Order: sequence, then C-alpha cells, then structure tokens
Amino acid sequence: MHVRLKAEIYIQALTRRVFAAGAAAYIVRRGDADAGGLFVRVNCLDGHSGVLTIFTNMDGARVWRVLAALDTPDAEADALLARETARDPDIWIVEIEDRQGRHFLDEPVEGAL
Repeated sequence: MHVRLKAEIYIQALTRRVFAAGAAAYIVRRGDADAGGLFVRVNCLDGHSGVLTIFTNMDGARVWRVLAALDTPDAEADALLARETARDPDIWIVEIEDRQGRHFLDEPVEGAL
C-alpha cells in the first residue's frame, strides 16, 4: 500500500528540502490543496529550464516524468506550463532555481532531465 500525501503538504516538504540544500524554490501556482496535479520546473538560471510532472504508475507507485529536459529554452517551458494550466486549473507549479539543475525529488524519475 502506498500512502499519498496531500499536494499542499508534499509541496511544503519539497520546498523545505530545496532551501535546506542551498537552492531556492517558489510556489508559482497553487492548485487544489488535496489532489492538484504537481509540476516542477527546474530553472538553471541560464535561460533554460526542465519540467517534470508526477503520476501514479501501474503498480500504484508515484513516479516523476520528464516533460522537458534541462536544455529547454525558458519560453518553451513557459508555454508548456501555460498549456497544462489551461487544461487543468487545479495544478501546482513549483519552480526550483538551481544552477546545477538538481530537482530534489525523492521518487524515481522517468526520462533524462
């Protein structure tokens, strides 16, 4: 059995982990507190960002999927997140600013960031 945290609690824990490691994290968009979709943008502060989203796989485990690699221009990352927001207004977007491109996520990540 997998325990699923509420979206808001998960985001709070992630931002604390980021700040504890010396990077910065910002909640860009607040979604549904209980079950809003989660998106993480990793901003390398060089004009490029990566984007990840979380999903539940067939085994019931939560896994992050790379939607855009770290070499994606910021404008493309902005457009991707705008499309996701238009499709689902209850999503959360967290932006992590880290020149090393670290995402600070505990769960497995599918795809190359």
